[in-house]
Amino acid sequence: MSNNNLKVALIQHANSDNLESNFEKSISGIKNAAAQGAKLVVLQELHRSLYFCQTEDTDLFDLAETIPGPSTDAFCSLAKELNVVIVASLFEKRATGLYHNTAVVIESDGTIAGKYRKMHIPDDPGFYEKFYFTPGDLGFEPIQTSVGKLGVLVCWDQWFPEGARLMAMAGAELLIYPTAIGWDPRDDKDEQIRQRDAWMIAQRAHAVSNGVPVISVNRVGHESDPSAQSEGILFWGNSFVAGPQGELLVHGTEDQEEVLVVDIDQDRSESVRRIWPYLRDRRIDHYQDLCKIYRD
Repeated sequence: MSNNNLKVALIQHANSDNLESNFEKSISGIKNAAAQGAKLVVLQELHRSLYFCQTEDTDLFDLAETIPGPSTDAFCSLAKELNVVIVASLFEKRATGLYHNTAVVIESDGTIAGKYRKMHIPDDPGFYEKFYFTPGDLGFEPIQTSVGKLGVLVCWDQWFPEGARLMAMAGAELLIYPTAIGWDPRDDKDEQIRQRDAWMIAQRAHAVSNGVPVISVNRVGHESDPSAQSEGILFWGNSFVAGPQGELLVHGTEDQEEVLVVDIDQDRSESVRRIWPYLRDRRIDHYQDLCKIYRD
């Protein structure tokens, strides 16, 4: 085994309308992970509450909090106590009427290392995020920590190769995606499998094309639609870590709460990038049209 291994943990769990219970699951998972030797712990998207974006309801802005704030205070204390780096996902209140879907990175000394505001905001049936979240304004900037330079993105970002590439170009050593994605229970099994496989393929491809590991953490369980306009969302779990060639290092179940712990060999990206030098062969002199929405 390499002497440059990083033990990472993914906390996959179901959520309810009990905020304290949800938060305790996150805290318990982090403690469990630290007890197994994890030095980096990643939580799922919006782990403090139900996935509230199934409907548009102004009362739900009450769920938002400042950064720093109550959640980051608790995570900072825990990170320092356990000597772990934590990636948390919060509904950020930046100002009255201005909110973001924000991932915050807590350093092992109990300080906030940095944050990332979700850049790509979906607006689809059951995922009405544009009602709640202003698109991020911090760009695709990795966050330096004691366990490496982390390229943190959030959920819908995971479908866009541009975000992953820009993080890698800025020196990200890991790509990390807190996630909340699931099935429409009305879809047949074949369609559900196609959607899940596409989700995994897209992210494993980011690992391959950038030569870095990818960490993706999703929730599990069924969450009903408060408006009763649909059958809600069945979150499909399948949290995973892929190595720099897209190989699966650990893969969670689709319906169980679990703490997944795995070693990432931080030397492999160096060797993989030497034999597959994508960054060397990029033709940046012919990529100008990528800055257009579409080539008419």
